[in-house]
Amino acid sequence: MTRREFLKSASAASLSALASGFPRQIFAASEEKLDATADTVIVLWMAGGMASTETFDPKRYTPFASGLKPQEVLSTFPQIDTVVDDIKLTEGLENIARVMDRATLIRSYTAGDLGFILHSRHQYQWHTGYAPPQTVAAPHLGSVIARTLGPRDAAVPAFIDIGQRFDVGEGEELKAFHTAGFLGSEYGPFLIADPQEALKSVRPPAGMGPARFEKRDALYRKLAAASPIGQLGSNYQKESLLRSLDNAHRLLSSPAAKAFDLELEPEASYKRYDTGRFGLGCLLARRLTEAGARFIEVTSEYIPFQYWDTHENGHTRTADLKKSIDAPVAQLVLDLEERGLLKRTLIVLASEFSRDMLVEGKPDKTVKDQVTVPEVITELKHYGMHRHFTDAGSVLLFGGGIKKGYLHGRTAEDRPCKTAENRVVIEDLHASIYRALGISPKLSYEIERRPFYVTRDGVGKAIPDLFERA
Repeated sequence: MTRREFLKSASAASLSALASGFPRQIFAASEEKLDATADTVIVLWMAGGMASTETFDPKRYTPFASGLKPQEVLSTFPQIDTVVDDIKLTEGLENIARVMDRATLIRSYTAGDLGFILHSRHQYQWHTGYAPPQTVAAPHLGSVIARTLGPRDAAVPAFIDIGQRFDVGEGEELKAFHTAGFLGSEYGPFLIADPQEALKSVRPPAGMGPARFEKRDALYRKLAAASPIGQLGSNYQKESLLRSLDNAHRLLSSPAAKAFDLELEPEASYKRYDTGRFGLGCLLARRLTEAGARFIEVTSEYIPFQYWDTHENGHTRTADLKKSIDAPVAQLVLDLEERGLLKRTLIVLASEFSRDMLVEGKPDKTVKDQVTVPEVITELKHYGMHRHFTDAGSVLLFGGGIKKGYLHGRTAEDRPCKTAENRVVIEDLHASIYRALGISPKLSYEIERRPFYVTRDGVGKAIPDLFERA
């Protein structure tokens, strides 16, 4: 599937969502009620493909030297100890290493076989649980949670997405899953591209008085009525759009809006998170968790060939990326713990797939190479993980009833460093997230007179070993 085909199929599904009516919730008659271990989910999204062997699954370290052969390089960082004896990380994650006694580390996440690898397609599958194309607009994981459980605080958006812009790179492809789909606009993400600008998203522009603001709101509602949903949508979709506007209006006048103001944070606390947009996104996520958000995603942002999309200079760029995530991720864990919130907040750090120097896809299902790797490494820009590896990746979990100091899954020590034990697929990872929230993986919503399950075909199974109690 090409990007054009992906966009075409996503657009068709979005159009079908306009006509969808009320998505009635369906439960399996035999499904037992699950006791929730978490109330809130925070996803820390390493967009672009985080190489697990360079971060949370260290392998044999080979320092840079001109004349190296790519097949000799499994990891470009030495391993470091953590506070858990049998869990090692790579150099540059020293702060996270100190909180691993609060964590479960999955090393055996395996991405889907979607053919020629497009980041947007794998990100779509990770966030919705379904491989595109779909005949309906599949809702984001956060939208399912918002629709199923509702907001924790009526004034705070249930689903907040921090850090991703849509006017750069593959913005249109990313929009395909940053949506509530057939569930309706009111369950879609409240988007904050830059955490430093978060307050502006919940305040009228400077100099705009109440009367002018009300006129602006009335005009916006007219524009919404003239939008595709307003013109072509079902009554349910139109009403959902209006409810989303009402929710936004309510937030503007609510004391909860203060949670979006990072300037209210003490200077010392601000500095601990201030490693860039991602770090401040983690700080904002902590404040929003305190305020009552239900689902928050903080992304390092996906832009082709930038951030974790390390097609060149894999080592040097990963070193910088680890500096941007190490302190704020650890601080988020500690701050939530200090406030008594970690126990009921599930933190999930993940990426769409891993990377390898040589293998594109899976060893037994390789796909067309997208990166040229020389036979001999003579320049630092070729030192690091460049190709898309889908047979093993790391997922880091904290809080929300998850075991502490636990390692799940194992990968091969030599190339190809594929999953060797306790494989985890997206259906089961999502089922485990839903399990923490007390949501059955067999829950479905009726759309187009058929059930649409929150895990693909309802086959997802929560992984008991991840939880403190089954």
